[in-house]
Amino acid sequence: MLITILIIVLVIALIGGLPTWPHSRSWGYAPSGGVGLILLILLVLFLMGRL
Repeated sequence: MLITILIIVLVIALIGGLPTWPHSRSWGYAPSGGVGLILLILLVLFLMGRL
């Protein structure tokens, strides 16, 4: 249950951080890169069996 909620929140954050939206156009790729980093950390933790 917790993993499903976490995946949904990450997908929403990734879509919201894309530089195609008018409010985030000047941010560049930093928000989606940060979400990608969090996703990578969660993937490593999941593969190690700690999540």
